[in-house]
Amino acid sequence: MTLPVPHLPAQLKDTADKQWQRLQDRLEPDVFVALQALPQTEKIIVCSDYVVDSALRFPHLLSEMLEKGWFTEPLNATQMRDILQEKLATCTVEADLHRALRQYRRQMMMRIIWRDFSFTTNMWQTTAELSHLADICVDEALNWLYNFYTPQWGTPCDKQSQPQRMSVIGMGKLGACELNLSSDIDLMFCFPKHGQTQGGKRSLDNQDFFIRLGQKLIAALDANTADGFVFRVDMRLRPYGQSGSLALSHNAMIEYYHDQGREWERYAMIKARIIAGDIEGGNQLLEELSSFVYRKYVDFSVIESLRDMKAMINREVRRKGLITNVKLGPGGIREVEFITQVFQLIRGGRDTELQERSIRKGLPIISGLGLLPQKITDELLDAYLFLRNAEHALQGVADQQTQTLPDDDFPRLRMAYIMNFDNWQDFEARLEQERAKVSKHFDNVIAAPEDEEHGDNPKNTELGALWNGEYEVEAGARLLEDQGYERAEETYTRLDRLRTSRIVQGLQREGRQRLDAFMPQLLQAVAENAAPSRTFERTLILVEAVLRRSAYFVLLLENPAALKQLVKLCSASPWIAEHLAKTPILLDELLNPSTLYTPADLDLLRDDLRQQMLRLPEEDEEAQMEALRYFKRAHVLRVAASDINQTRHLMKVSDYLTFIAEAVLEYVLQMAWKTLTEKYGLPIKEDGSHCDPSFVIIGYGKMGGIELGYGSDLDLVFLHDADSQGVTDTNNIDGKRSIDNGVFFTRLGQRIIHILNTLTPSGQLYEVDMRLRPSGNSGLLVSSVKAFKDYQLKEAWTWEKQALVRARVVAGCPVVAKKFEQVRAEILTEARDPQKLQEDVVSMRIKMRDNLGSKPDATGDRKTFQLKQDAGGMVDIEFIAQYFVLRYSTQFPELLQWTDNMRILETVEQVGLLSKKDVAQLSEAYLIYRQAAHDASMQKVSSEVPADQFIEQRTAVSHIWQMLLGHKSQ
Repeated sequence: MTLPVPHLPAQLKDTADKQWQRLQDRLEPDVFVALQALPQTEKIIVCSDYVVDSALRFPHLLSEMLEKGWFTEPLNATQMRDILQEKLATCTVEADLHRALRQYRRQMMMRIIWRDFSFTTNMWQTTAELSHLADICVDEALNWLYNFYTPQWGTPCDKQSQPQRMSVIGMGKLGACELNLSSDIDLMFCFPKHGQTQGGKRSLDNQDFFIRLGQKLIAALDANTADGFVFRVDMRLRPYGQSGSLALSHNAMIEYYHDQGREWERYAMIKARIIAGDIEGGNQLLEELSSFVYRKYVDFSVIESLRDMKAMINREVRRKGLITNVKLGPGGIREVEFITQVFQLIRGGRDTELQERSIRKGLPIISGLGLLPQKITDELLDAYLFLRNAEHALQGVADQQTQTLPDDDFPRLRMAYIMNFDNWQDFEARLEQERAKVSKHFDNVIAAPEDEEHGDNPKNTELGALWNGEYEVEAGARLLEDQGYERAEETYTRLDRLRTSRIVQGLQREGRQRLDAFMPQLLQAVAENAAPSRTFERTLILVEAVLRRSAYFVLLLENPAALKQLVKLCSASPWIAEHLAKTPILLDELLNPSTLYTPADLDLLRDDLRQQMLRLPEEDEEAQMEALRYFKRAHVLRVAASDINQTRHLMKVSDYLTFIAEAVLEYVLQMAWKTLTEKYGLPIKEDGSHCDPSFVIIGYGKMGGIELGYGSDLDLVFLHDADSQGVTDTNNIDGKRSIDNGVFFTRLGQRIIHILNTLTPSGQLYEVDMRLRPSGNSGLLVSSVKAFKDYQLKEAWTWEKQALVRARVVAGCPVVAKKFEQVRAEILTEARDPQKLQEDVVSMRIKMRDNLGSKPDATGDRKTFQLKQDAGGMVDIEFIAQYFVLRYSTQFPELLQWTDNMRILETVEQVGLLSKKDVAQLSEAYLIYRQAAHDASMQKVSSEVPADQFIEQRTAVSHIWQMLLGHKSQ
């Protein structure tokens, strides 16, 4: 939609009259009339000398454009390519190619400037058309030259005689499809493989061929002839810069970037796009190079590199007086680009949606991931749009590559008029407003941490000297003691051992510099916590784990608050310290305390996992398995952080840990089901309908009882409800064979266990225990619901029915889940001999206590109390709850409602089977024991405590056990 244009200022009226007169004098009358009829012609002829000069020098080009309506109608990439192909069809020699390309480019530039200055189109559409124009000119020129020279030089082929084509990589704004009105184009040339040309007058090396072809292409685009130029071509971004070969093989490109690629080249490669030639082969190369651009971990090291790059640009701005440059000056276009790309480089390896070339698309992704508030990204986009329009207003006047604001009154007034402002003062005020916003946000993102946080204080200087080995043992220990270290000499020795270790001495310069900057800050941060020596010992586990991945030191240096969180967590729990050391990528979680201390409920977990998996290719199972492990570890860290921060009750901690496992199991089932059904088709039910998925995962033990701890394995049973005699339906899967349903579900179960159990670089997802399935380890991995029911009714031992008390569906088909619940109720409410039940429960409890409990000494006394297995411990309480369900659920079916011990005991009290006092004693003891076991796990100490602890609780539990089951606990 065309925006209203301000009234033509009086100072520009004389210019308009002169331009009209020039056009009328030189153009045919019908062409002049048609030109007058275009919308906003007066604004264009006043504001763009390039358009007027082009019309006067090449009236036949103007006439063709007016005739075909190219000024008023948008042209898509296909239409633009068709126009050029028609012009190139008559070219027989290179001079023809050069002339056709330049005249075509001039036509397209005239219409693009016309539409841009008249605001018939918006900036994003203008930059997209300019990028299409460059893509098409490069690609069509390359094709023409390839076809023209292969008869002379031969066709380049690999060793298998397969023809080779060159790929052209567009960088910068061209790569992002955001080219400006008078931009040069940054290109790189590459080809798939080395070899020789075939069929020419003489054979050339493929590299020689493509270098020659690249030289011809540059000349076709860059040479300034009587018809002008097409695009200024800049090749300096290629490997080794101006001293490097003009064209490299894919292997050479990969070797260069992975072995020698510098930080600024990562920045540049964000926008790399294959624009011409062998598109498919080029895209495969960029895929190979993505690991160079985007690190798998959160990489804060790029901030310092971008600071250095911006500082260099700022020095150049000051030296050349470029303060008024809308691209390079303060608050300019480059700063918006830096803000966007710093997040892409830091997190693009993990949050793959950030691997986006376009500023327009990248900024909303950044706010969508919560990395910046949407208000800020909206302001940045608005400012970027205004700045780019201002850049176009400067460049479209004479097709010159400038971004510097004018000093004189006339060009200032003309620029304001192009931007639809009444005067320069109003335009300048708006420009300064937008630049101020950009500068503020840039400083907040890129600026270095405060000096006092960054180590420039006396305390940090002393600790730095200590780390550098400038203190003798006694003096160093005294310094640490003054800082509050309770075992100062031991800490000094540990620090000195690290500093002089072979791995630290062998670090590369950059890694050593980062470590040297980090260690004083760590020592100071640790000193601010309780028991600094102990805390320091724990944090060193992480330091040693990431010595060769020094980007993590940068993350903590750049984020002092994250360092404080790290030290706080390690001070509270060695388990957390080891958890972070095993998966240091989790340090990213420390950046946001609002989520670190706020675990998610099941619905939020499902949504978070779904969004994370949407970023990954469906066929990349390895990436999905790694993402699942990160998801689990990150959310477990959040639970642990909120736990040690004393913001979560123990039962809520177990709830959250169980929710995490449920979300993971649901997704793993989806993954495995999709893999198997794509390969074998859908299983068939007895009525002939498809199963989708007709499968459930049953959680037993702590998983079923919603009592998972940090290191709990998963007790699982798999059930299906398909026709046991049926086969899978492969009607919609070409070339696949069907298999028996039983085989299908066995493979499904194996696939689920594989995804959960496999050790990847990030470790194991969950350890799975399947021994509670029918017939244990000798039984089928997956049973039908019917077979499960038959086994439970006819063969299962009492202890297996006790286990069923804590069983519940944790993932799978709701219909099958309902059938399982019916089977569970039927099994648990069957008639039992009370005496036999009591004997079986007591017998199993004695066996467990003898095998798993603490051992008496030579005098028969027990010096310790095993919280779980000893008499009066947790398992006694669990057996009491299970006994009540098996003994009385026929009479009181409400006992079947819950699978966790606490609510089963509450129900026991509600139905009058046990007194309020007894239930309170059992419940209190159970929670105390669980809390003690939980604390022991967090502190990585044994859950066996001295025998004089928990006397009151043990006595009460043992008394109730004897009262109910007629057997004295020992």
